[in-house]
Amino acid sequence: MPGDSNETVRLKLARRKARSASLFERNLVRTAATQAFVMLQPWVMARNPVMFVTEMGAVLTSLVLFVNLFADPASSVYTAAVTLILWMTVFFGNFAEALAETRGRAQADALKRARRKTLARRMIHGAEEPVASDELREGDVVLVAAGESIPGDGEVVEGAATVDESAITGESAPVIREAGGDRSGVTGGTRVLSDQIKIRITAGAGESYLDRMIALVEGAVRQKTPNELALTVTLAGLTLAFLMVTGALWPIGRYFDVELPVATLIALLVCLIPTTIGALLAAIGLAGMDRALSANVLAKSGKAVELAGDIDTLLLDKTGTITMGNRQATGYYPLPGVTKEQLAEASMCASFGDQTPEGKSIVRLGEKTLGSRAPMKSPQARIIPFTAQTRLSGLDLPDGRVYRKGASDAVQAYLVQQGAPIPAATKGLVENIARQGSTPILVAEGRNVVGVVALADVLKPGIRDRMERLRAMGLRIVMVTGDNPLTAAVIAGQSGVDDYIAEAKPEDKLAYIRKEQRAGRLIAMMGDGTNDAPALAQADIGVAMNSGTQAAKEAGNMVDLDSDPTKLIEIIEIGKQLLMTRGALTTFSIANDVAKYFAIIPAMFMLAIPQLAALNIMRLSTPASAVLSALIFNALIIPLLIPIAIRGVRYRPMGADRILRRNLLAYGLGGVIAPFVAIKLIDMLLSLTGLL
Repeated sequence: MPGDSNETVRLKLARRKARSASLFERNLVRTAATQAFVMLQPWVMARNPVMFVTEMGAVLTSLVLFVNLFADPASSVYTAAVTLILWMTVFFGNFAEALAETRGRAQADALKRARRKTLARRMIHGAEEPVASDELREGDVVLVAAGESIPGDGEVVEGAATVDESAITGESAPVIREAGGDRSGVTGGTRVLSDQIKIRITAGAGESYLDRMIALVEGAVRQKTPNELALTVTLAGLTLAFLMVTGALWPIGRYFDVELPVATLIALLVCLIPTTIGALLAAIGLAGMDRALSANVLAKSGKAVELAGDIDTLLLDKTGTITMGNRQATGYYPLPGVTKEQLAEASMCASFGDQTPEGKSIVRLGEKTLGSRAPMKSPQARIIPFTAQTRLSGLDLPDGRVYRKGASDAVQAYLVQQGAPIPAATKGLVENIARQGSTPILVAEGRNVVGVVALADVLKPGIRDRMERLRAMGLRIVMVTGDNPLTAAVIAGQSGVDDYIAEAKPEDKLAYIRKEQRAGRLIAMMGDGTNDAPALAQADIGVAMNSGTQAAKEAGNMVDLDSDPTKLIEIIEIGKQLLMTRGALTTFSIANDVAKYFAIIPAMFMLAIPQLAALNIMRLSTPASAVLSALIFNALIIPLLIPIAIRGVRYRPMGADRILRRNLLAYGLGGVIAPFVAIKLIDMLLSLTGLL
């Protein structure tokens, strides 16, 4: 890792180790096992109704065992076995959740190394004031030079520099952060490699994105998602129903003159209620959040991660998402009677107020074309800055000369307001450039159109394959761009999106999202600029780039710390994987209850009702062995399913009907067959011991 400091190298290795650590790595297991015992406290267990009932059953059988040791020693072995297995079931359930939390904390420990206290140079009335980074407040402006660490989250307000973000993203390639664009956002803990920048702090102590990420992985702010809450309520309802059923069995047994031991009734209850999914439910949710964070996506809530799995429409900004990013001015196309040099001078003057990368590229092309004759910015001139709303910029000189440049329709609308005619050749020139896939920028001097500057877009490598992956998930992809319809159509065709919105202003994006939501669709939006903020806030999933503006990051409910525009694919896959994992394990949990019914119910009533022997299809050796075999399987299946709960069911892009069929086959049918085999094997092993 050439060029990295020892601190960066150590942090990078720690993060990679935390991400790739074995699921049952020794230190993680030791920590999780300790935490599983701590979680046995009743007020902690009460959060999970299924496991709380199981724990209360274990407490009750423990009391029965204590009494039997003195009153009925002969039955103590059976009661002790049931008690031990019940406590194992509770422990394994706690262990699954604790292991998921521990893996998250391992990642948090690596992140905490980036959140170290540093010395900052705060600017006060033009002078520098040394101050500790944790004393900075929102709105403070700090100066950061090459070799220094950025003391807090903020936006570059002056200058440009290369920044090492490996402390956050794990990637060693430096990035450029500069003022006056959508790449102005910086994160505390990263390091400036070259030049010097001024940063306005946008988050106070303890409020940075790094702080939020650490709190999230540690589970401090995790809330159950609506889907998880609904499933919890369902599991609680099933538990209550089976509790009533089991309670009614004791008088029924007395009616048939069958003495049902308390340990057997509790064993039946624990096998009837959905203990498998109840034990793994929290771990599935925590692991889903952990996978998102491992992908360097900061989700502000668990709901955002889960909702990503249900998204059916994606809004992708063209520039920086579908294309490489900053469009570059590539050529001049003057109207008849105008020289290339005149157009270059006019476009430069009109672009002095455009601080976007595209505007700066027009100035650079003008300087290259005109050389020493390139115009200089006059301090007496009135600069018309570029905005996303007007989509044009300009310059008014003291001598009366006026320059404007911008989107074709915006400049033409400006000229119409001035009462100026639009040359007939303008339309053909604009359409010809647009048909080539470039963006035409119209330039006017005074009341006359002088020509067009072409901005070229370059598609990201493999973007069409990525669009195919999204479409295979059943998603509709819409490209949003401020370009004219012809240019938008060319890029849309080349990239393979389903639809596009051209000449889009912030209010157009917002209106489109609202229209789709009224039709019942779930919308995802990715953006990095201030003009994207309204759409990011309105979308069901709003993913902001960490390198983007503070307004965009605050508006979205996810922040991509890598600032990778294609990360949306990964986010959606994580969301779908989370839903699939929960659905698959719920199916398996309900399916494997069938075998447990065939094991325990005949064992309880066979002596009083011989006809029930027909249900003993597994031919289990004794009633006691049948109960213990089912209970042992019920306990052991939990740790066996922990890898699936934490790593997730493997996701493949396919339709919902195919996913349902696959889950029913693999986890439904498998959930019925596997317990029959396992319970019979356990029964045979118990029989060999001769204890039952």
